[in-house]
Amino acid sequence: METTLTSKGQVTIPRDVRQHFGLKQGMAVSFAIEGDHIALRPARSPRQEGGSGFGLIKSRRKGVPTDFDVASVLTDAP
Repeated sequence: METTLTSKGQVTIPRDVRQHFGLKQGMAVSFAIEGDHIALRPARSPRQEGGSGFGLIKSRRKGVPTDFDVASVLTDAP
């Protein structure tokens, strides 16, 4: 498959290629230089990259969490 580079440096990815890789309008893609080739890949989202997971779950509680001694809460329980 072949396409033409525009004056703005843009190319149109053929429909068959977009469908094969699940590329949708507005999706981010990444480019990599591999020897004498250019590789285009769907950009990895933060979910795919993993990480600490901090901030992924929203608390239903209102207010600010406080530090407390768990052992004292358990010993005070009936």
